[in-house]
Amino acid sequence: QVQLVESGGGSVQPGGSLRLSCAASGFTWTTGAIGWFRQAPGKEREGVSCISTDASSAYYADSVKGRFTIARDNAKNTVYLQMNTLNPEDPAAYYCGATPHIQPVETLCHPYYITDWGQGTQATVSS
Repeated sequence: QVQLVESGGGSVQPGGSLRLSCAASGFTWTTGAIGWFRQAPGKEREGVSCISTDASSAYYADSVKGRFTIARDNAKNTVYLQMNTLNPEDPAAYYCGATPHIQPVETLCHPYYITDWGQGTQATVSS
């Protein structure tokens, strides 16, 4: 059974940075993707950035391109999201999600395809 545990959330000032971590266990997939999703109050959960299981491709939402970077450390079974230049549109609960489905990573980076979720971690931006 897949388990995803997020950490690294917190509060920063506008322009600041946070790094989120997702420790994964129970993975036996060789297909699919893992990534980060966020949900702000009153809004639907959205895909932020995902990386394929083999790390050959990654997807970023337009709103975070150039500011966020996803990476995975297979030796530690951990996926990271480096978030730079945080702005008032970024605060949300950030969730790690994974799926074994076989689709392009940009397709899989949508809550509809995710089969396993972490508990979430909160990121706040305030001055």
